[in-house]
Amino acid sequence: MIISRTPFRISFFGGGTDYPVWYRENGGRVISTTIDKYCYVTLRELPPFFKYKYLLRYFEREEVNTIDEIKHPSIRECLKYLDMSKSIELVHHADLPAQSGLGSSSTFTVGLLMAGYALNNQMRTKSQLAHDAIEIEQRRIGEAVGSQDQTAAAFGGFNRINFGGNRELEVTPLTISTEKIINLQDHLMLFFTGFSRNASDIAQKQIEITSSKTKELDIMVELCKEAEELLVSSENGFLEWGELLNEQWKIKKSMTNLITNSKIDNMYEKGIRSGALGGKLLGAGGGGFMLFFVPPEKHEQLKANLHNILHVPFRFDFSGCQIVYHSKND
Repeated sequence: MIISRTPFRISFFGGGTDYPVWYRENGGRVISTTIDKYCYVTLRELPPFFKYKYLLRYFEREEVNTIDEIKHPSIRECLKYLDMSKSIELVHHADLPAQSGLGSSSTFTVGLLMAGYALNNQMRTKSQLAHDAIEIEQRRIGEAVGSQDQTAAAFGGFNRINFGGNRELEVTPLTISTEKIINLQDHLMLFFTGFSRNASDIAQKQIEITSSKTKELDIMVELCKEAEELLVSSENGFLEWGELLNEQWKIKKSMTNLITNSKIDNMYEKGIRSGALGGKLLGAGGGGFMLFFVPPEKHEQLKANLHNILHVPFRFDFSGCQIVYHSKND
C-alpha cells in the first residue's frame, strides 16, 4: 500500500502568466506557497477476489475492468501514462474541497502520479513530477489549466516560479528570514466563500482573451517582481505587500466578468473596511477561497465582520509531494 500526501497552494502574484499560450511567447512569473492542507491518495494492488480490476473511490465510486472505462479523467490518463498493468484500488481524501481556487485538481494529479510511480517501484524528481502532471492535464486531458499548480504541488515551499524558455519552468525558493516568513503568515487570513464555480470554464475564457490582455499581464509580472523585491531586500516595505495584492486583485477582476460577482465584491469590501490592506480571490475566480492581508491586531475584527464566512487557519508547508506510507505487505 502506498499513501502520498500533496499540499494545496496559495498563489499570491502572477496568476494568469502561467498559461502556456502566454509564457511561451512572453515568459511568466508567479509567487506562491504551499500550505498545511493536503490531498491524500491511497493506492494498492487490488486483491484477486473481485469481478472488476479497478476500484476507485473519490467523490464517486467506480468499479471497472479496463482503464478506458474509467470516468475520472485524471485517474484514467495517469494510469495510462504510468502504463499501469496492476489491478488497482484507489482512495482519495482531502482537507479542502475541490474547485475552490487552491489547485485541487493538479494537486490530486501530482499525488496520484507520485503514488503510482512508487507502486511501480520507480522514482521521479520533483521537476519530472511537475512536467508529467502538466503533460497529463494540458495535453492528454485538454484541461484549460496553467502550469503553476502542478509545479507548486510537486515542489512545495514558498517560491518564485518562472515559466518559459528551454526549461519551461524554474523554481526558486525565496530566501527570506524565518522571522519574515512568520510575520507574513501572521498577516494572512483565508476564508471559504462557499460559492461553487468551474475553474476550467473561467480559465478557458482567460486563455481565449490572453492576446487582448497584454498590458494587464505585463503589469502582473511587474507586480510579482516588486513583491519579491519587497520581501527579499526591503526592511521597511513589508506592509506594502498587502497594497500590491489589492492592485493585482483590481487587475485580475478586470480580465473577465466571470472572475467576480456582487457577493464576492461585497465580501472583499467588508474585509478592507475591517482593516485588511489587500487580498484576492484565489484560483481562476468565481468563488472558492478569499485571501486577505491584514495586520494581526485586526484579525478578530475581520472574523467578527465575516462571521458568516468560514475562516480556515493555515501555515506554510515546505515539504512538497511526499510518500508518507509505503508497505509491501498491505
